[in-house]
Amino acid sequence: MRAPSRRGCYGKVLPTYPISDHCDGRRFFNPHRQARPLKDVVTWMRTRQRTVWPAHVPLVPHPAPPARVAPGDVAVTFIGHSTFLIRTASTVIITDPVFTSNAGPFGRLGPPRVRPPALAPADLPPIDVVLVSHNHYDHLQPSSLRLFGATAAYVAPLGGGQFLPRKKLPPGGSRLTYELDWWGSASVGPADVTCVPAQHFSARTAWDRDRTLWCGFVVRVDGVTIYFAGDSGYSPQFAEIGTRCPGIDVALIPIGAYEPRWFMSPVHMNPDEAVRAHLDVNARVSIAMHFGTFQLTDEAIDEPLRALERARQQHGVAEDAFRALDFGETVTLSRRSSAGVRIPFYEIASRAALTRTSPA
Repeated sequence: MRAPSRRGCYGKVLPTYPISDHCDGRRFFNPHRQARPLKDVVTWMRTRQRTVWPAHVPLVPHPAPPARVAPGDVAVTFIGHSTFLIRTASTVIITDPVFTSNAGPFGRLGPPRVRPPALAPADLPPIDVVLVSHNHYDHLQPSSLRLFGATAAYVAPLGGGQFLPRKKLPPGGSRLTYELDWWGSASVGPADVTCVPAQHFSARTAWDRDRTLWCGFVVRVDGVTIYFAGDSGYSPQFAEIGTRCPGIDVALIPIGAYEPRWFMSPVHMNPDEAVRAHLDVNARVSIAMHFGTFQLTDEAIDEPLRALERARQQHGVAEDAFRALDFGETVTLSRRSSAGVRIPFYEIASRAALTRTSPA
């Protein structure tokens, strides 16, 4: 069922969406816990105790990502914040690509980037699939989305299509833009992409809050299952994702931008909650994201990594089962032993066989 359409400012017709447990037809909401209202932003800004970050952190050089991987393997490169380059045997994916100097309007306003992108756009391979989790500026910059040529397919949650590049379908070409509701799926080339719930909110101005959906994605391609969590507070949705999307090989889970807890906890996990989410989705290996790039909240730049180590110890999770990559670092996750014999993916983590890669 859809809500009747209505007009907003300047007579613009506002889009409507199917009414569900997370949408009233015009605005989206979280089934479990809502983001803080705008008035609380003022309280936070007035009372915040912000730890000073360095203005610039240089990158440590790392080998380039591999040019190919074998079927059943996946190479994951951390570019920064929530941007990863992911390569499987047939498909190259990029998540929430942001290459701008700031996480705000036009990519020139808002929180400045303290670490440059670990891969420059010119150094990226041709991209097949672009995943966009929601419309916040640190996850969606139109100038970055326009970098990926005429052949990349874009997948976003409901309402997110308005921010994606407008592309003319080439003769005989496949569909290039997909908008999905939670639990909706699309076949994007050889990849099956499912939009999964997250606990967050959306806004790019003071007037469009929750007009578009937010999400994570589960991608099944070339025998590998990848979960990109997007941006989320901790909620029962992680256990649901683990149940409905079994066999997650690698999960990309946010660990930063969580202080103060009274304000951030509905929408951003701290590292302890991130480890609980890792256990809930039953990921064989998890990789941390959403830290050390833009100062969005009050914790120190390196506190998420220290807190992740404490959380792993508290929950009995091995370091190689939930780790943080350095900026620009690549790991290849493989089902093959050194003798080339296939073994269960989860044994790779238990044997500390997350391997750094070199160019092919």
